[in-house]
Amino acid sequence: MSRPPALRFDLPLPDLAAWRAGNTGVEGVWHWDSGQPGRRVAISALVHGNEVCGAWALKGLLDAGVRPQRGALTLLFCNLAAFDRFDAAQHDAARFVEQDLNRQWTPERIAAADTLERRRAAALAPFVARADWLLDLHSMHEPSAPLLLTGVQPRNLGLARRLRAPEHIVIDAGHQDGVRMRDYGRFGLPDDVAGDTRSLLIECGFHGDPASRTVAQDLCLRFLQQSGCIDAATLDAQLPGWRRPDAPRQWALTVDGAAVARSERFAFTAPFTGLEVFPTAGTVIGHHDGPGQGEPVVTPYDDCVLVMPSVRQARAGVTVVRFARRALMSS
Repeated sequence: MSRPPALRFDLPLPDLAAWRAGNTGVEGVWHWDSGQPGRRVAISALVHGNEVCGAWALKGLLDAGVRPQRGALTLLFCNLAAFDRFDAAQHDAARFVEQDLNRQWTPERIAAADTLERRRAAALAPFVARADWLLDLHSMHEPSAPLLLTGVQPRNLGLARRLRAPEHIVIDAGHQDGVRMRDYGRFGLPDDVAGDTRSLLIECGFHGDPASRTVAQDLCLRFLQQSGCIDAATLDAQLPGWRRPDAPRQWALTVDGAAVARSERFAFTAPFTGLEVFPTAGTVIGHHDGPGQGEPVVTPYDDCVLVMPSVRQARAGVTVVRFARRALMSS
């Protein structure tokens, strides 16, 4: 079955030429230490080469000369090889070169170093491992409201609440086909042994929507402020226009199930884009063997929320949608 047609990509590519080399000996990695006590903060972008909103945000931080007042700051342009393949007419093809960089974050896969993405993970891993707080900037296959992914650790959910944006917070255990950067090493440990670590992954909206850049910029500013790395007044002075209004409310979406494709033929019953709520358990939302064909996929409980449905990367073993329960978070 053919994939859905590529959506229009209106967000231009950032020119990274001035910032490509980095200052660490590793391409695309920038690091500064303030010399003052504080958290070691890292912000990563381009884990997927077609998710350019984060690259715009990091470029903006670099252009503005943002430096840590306390602790240390590391900025990582991750999969530059995939970014170099970008073609707005076929932007999904620039997601990765050989395999998804955001599924390689275990010691065994990194040590294997048998693909371009695993070798890149090996180069980036020391910087990620040294960080105390990590914000990983991403975007989505389909048009949708931004989602902040916390993992299952309560410490990250607490930080999401203090950030006061975006509106939808996803509590999820990750993907069955590999570990994400956000869950690497200490970041994946439970609260009682993880110390002062925090790690969040923000899905800023559709890859090609200019609004995704605005979301990435706003979350960078909020994250840096909450970390204590840089004062709010300094951030607002250096990054005018980056701070957006707080979300009017925040919803916690607890993921407790998923539909995993058995082949590239998986099809939904409608063009879902995410956050659709189905009041009745057993509602058919897709089929494994094409439209109306094969075993149906149904909602597992009442008031089920769809999280990031997409068949653009569908193949055997790939998660095509996650199911979540929704609750309003207290301020």
